[in-house]
Amino acid sequence: MDVVIIGGGPAGLQAALTLGRMHRDALLLDSGSYRNAAAGHMHNFVTHDGRRPEEFREMARADLASYDTVEVRDCAALEVRRRSGGGFETVLADGSVVGSDAVLLATGVRDVLPDVPGMAEAFGTHVHHCPFCHGHELAGRTVAIQEARADHLVPMLSRIAEDVRVVSGLEKVVIDGDEVLLTTADGEVRAGGLFAATEFEQAAPFAEQLGLDVLESGCVEVDAMGRTSVQGVYAAGDMAHTKALAMPMASVLTAAATGLVAAAASVGDSLTHSS
Repeated sequence: MDVVIIGGGPAGLQAALTLGRMHRDALLLDSGSYRNAAAGHMHNFVTHDGRRPEEFREMARADLASYDTVEVRDCAALEVRRRSGGGFETVLADGSVVGSDAVLLATGVRDVLPDVPGMAEAFGTHVHHCPFCHGHELAGRTVAIQEARADHLVPMLSRIAEDVRVVSGLEKVVIDGDEVLLTTADGEVRAGGLFAATEFEQAAPFAEQLGLDVLESGCVEVDAMGRTSVQGVYAAGDMAHTKALAMPMASVLTAAATGLVAAAASVGDSLTHSS
């Protein structure tokens, strides 16, 4: 196997397409867990604006079906380890082990929400973290922002919302139709949506297993071509970024783009290392 791709989101799907077009043997492993699973629609992706994430994945898989060297398997990876003779072994949840010359990680990150009752239930529909992804849909309405993100988001959303409310001491989130009722230490705020002070963490253990260099953000450090600190291991999507950035440019479009770049780098590197 040339490359095992771990992660069935936009970065992994695009990486598989790029490798398929270069007639590389690639296995895409999809655990069925996605960062945007809670979102009904994805935005800010030309030709796909407003499309359901699951529809996008179905369309991408249909594209991959045209390439004989690409296999998609609905199975989670449990472990990735280096082989003593070179290359890598990926242990799958079904007990099988797949050997490959390279590994491309596209496992993303997991959003960590504030510990507020009702927050998790509203996340993705009424509670958001990215104004580029979900700000426009709240145009002309009242938008609430948790205080920790106010300096950054108030100027951005002021052009979109009719009223921007900064909330602190958030105690409870309740969905009420197409609005959200926020209980704070100072009273109640009703808004069309809330931009929460979320954090994130790696969604999979493979960076730690492989000893990859990690940045202060918690993301894997890559160069401009998606190469990690371990030769033969590439990373794409929200889980990785270059040192020049403070955090990943998290979006479906940029994730797909980094998947393409990392896959192309793996092809070029394989020619260099084999010569």
